[in-house]
Amino acid sequence: MNKRPLPATRLAISVLPFIVLAAVWELVVRLGWIPAFVLPAPSAVVTRVLHDIQQPALRMDIAFTLSVILAGFAIATITGIVLGAFIALVPAVDHLLSPLIVAIQTIPKVAVAPLLIIWFGFGIESKIILVALIDFFPILVNAVSGFRATDARQLLLMKALRATPLQVFFKVRGFNALPFLMAGMQVAIVLSIIGAVLGEFLGSARGLGSQILQRQGSMDVIGVFSILVLLSIIGMSLNGLMHWVHRRLAFWRQASDAVGL
Repeated sequence: MNKRPLPATRLAISVLPFIVLAAVWELVVRLGWIPAFVLPAPSAVVTRVLHDIQQPALRMDIAFTLSVILAGFAIATITGIVLGAFIALVPAVDHLLSPLIVAIQTIPKVAVAPLLIIWFGFGIESKIILVALIDFFPILVNAVSGFRATDARQLLLMKALRATPLQVFFKVRGFNALPFLMAGMQVAIVLSIIGAVLGEFLGSARGLGSQILQRQGSMDVIGVFSILVLLSIIGMSLNGLMHWVHRRLAFWRQASDAVGL
């Protein structure tokens, strides 16, 4: 019987590729094979990150981007789960809305983003809506798959016990859908970062996306890498949090057939 690695061993295995990549990267730059102004050394990037996180202005930008990420993710989660339940359980809603949702999903979000700026302005609202649009489809598809994954024998048992429709929904369908929902949310939380940065690229004076554009304009390559590292840390932290919630709420099953994208 195979034993799972200890937590310390799993952590070491996860960190090892980053250490190897950073070591090779540092060596290549120090040997002069790649100019530092093109690809700065990891040591210089880490120094800049430590400097940046001490700046109140940048902390405000981090808070702004996090607000966009979490607000858009929350909107997509609520609407995706609710609409997914209706599509999965009401055939008329499925026939009516599914073609429309697929048609909307095929439209590149990069093309939609400028319209959101026109409609909702350069404030936080347009960024939140863009994140919600990007996150919506993975959550919706997994919600539909999850609510349809209920074993027919469980439904017959609940019918024999004279359970109400609400009891069947929450105690059987919702229970079976939970691993799928968590899998969709894990994908969506990472996509949220892409949506937030994209929205800030197209029009914002605040946020980490705006910081990237400002630093790119001043040819501050190390500064750009610093923001990328911060975005990566935010993404890994949010993904780790969702993974932890997944293991706590759906510990009995991993949805191997959940839809990622």
